[in-house]
Amino acid sequence: MALISSKGMYGLAAMFELHKQKSQKPVQIKEISANADIPQNYLEQLLGTLRKAGIVNSTRGAHGGYLLARSANDITVREIFEALEGDLLIVESTTNNPALTLFYDDCTKKLESIFDISLEELSKYQQKVADNICYSI
Repeated sequence: MALISSKGMYGLAAMFELHKQKSQKPVQIKEISANADIPQNYLEQLLGTLRKAGIVNSTRGAHGGYLLARSANDITVREIFEALEGDLLIVESTTNNPALTLFYDDCTKKLESIFDISLEELSKYQQKVADNICYSI
């Protein structure tokens, strides 16, 4: 049982690609698709959803593409997942057991806090990858 579907994973990968560009120029969908290994048609749907949520902006035309709508420090993984997946919940239904209800509520709050990391903070993981590559050479 996965808590995050491929929709959320692909969406986060696309957002991370936009963040890595560090440019004020829009990134074309074919470039995001190639770099993040996401089917282009699916990526268009995901970015449309993220645009409606106010997380990315789009520009049309020959030099058009997508940009982060706000600073990478102001966009959280949680916000991306919630835009694409809906509310993050451990369970979708309720229980008649108040102790279990409290337990599931606590778990949901912990899950939310785990994903309250900004796109900028994800760069730490990119640095860890780079460090591991350097050490293995």
